[in-house]
Amino acid sequence: MNNRAGEMEVFVEAVERGSFTAAAERLGLSPSAISKLITRIEERLGTRLLVRSTRALQLTPEGEAYHQRAVRIIAEIEETERLMTSGGAAVPRGLLRVNSSVGFGTRYIVPLVPAFLARYPDVELDLSLSDGVIDIIEERADVAIRTGPMRDSGLKARKLGESRRVVVAAPDYLAKHGVPQTPDELAQHNCLTFNFRRSMDEWAFRYPGEERIRPIAVKGNFKANNGSSVRQLAIAGLGLARIGQFHVQKDLDAGTLVPVLDEYNPEDIEFIHAVFAGHEHMAARIRAFIDFLVESNPADMTV
Repeated sequence: MNNRAGEMEVFVEAVERGSFTAAAERLGLSPSAISKLITRIEERLGTRLLVRSTRALQLTPEGEAYHQRAVRIIAEIEETERLMTSGGAAVPRGLLRVNSSVGFGTRYIVPLVPAFLARYPDVELDLSLSDGVIDIIEERADVAIRTGPMRDSGLKARKLGESRRVVVAAPDYLAKHGVPQTPDELAQHNCLTFNFRRSMDEWAFRYPGEERIRPIAVKGNFKANNGSSVRQLAIAGLGLARIGQFHVQKDLDAGTLVPVLDEYNPEDIEFIHAVFAGHEHMAARIRAFIDFLVESNPADMTV
């Protein structure tokens, strides 16, 4: 009987490392041995799983399906063995892929990494920071940190915190251009915006005495796809920004940014979640990371 689990492990390692050479170094095999093993799997299954090129390995649709199931099977085998050897308590270990927005990841995730890896030395953490909303299945991420409304999907989510949005500007900008007294005066100001579709170049305000939230059109000479860039240019005095308060709380405390039009703030809240693929047996490394984030939640994560 062939060692199917061992073959799956080699296949997954090749996909995760992106090349036969890198996988061979990790597994102590030769690249040609890995290539022959994967060819044997493809011949047995009667389908191509990988498209080989000199630059990278690319999964076919069948390869993607095989990879997803192989990852799950290997994880379940490892969990079963750890349960048998650790008195019933699974030990977190293995490669953990985490994706987060730039602002949240820089401020909250990166500072927690040393303590997390000290507690779980058998975990290898792979952290990617990007403000684009990724498909965690397609990108093979174990956990994604997302800010804003949750899309309807089969993913599971655990709330980490929440943040109101604020309009801010640097004191230098306000000294040169004046402080807007009402949202209507934003038409005379340079407003730094986001280039996601959801922002639509409109900022929300609630006028005193009104229940209805009014969208106000804004414009400016800079757009970005991440809060960190907008924050930096607001500090540099380029214009006003409407941004999650967790991005700029330290700047507000230091006075490098000041709130503007706060009496018109509609108190709209962005929720921050850890998102992961839901299945019956969550890998110990994923559960440990999410629990660690919740446990380590600093007081100012909810602002």
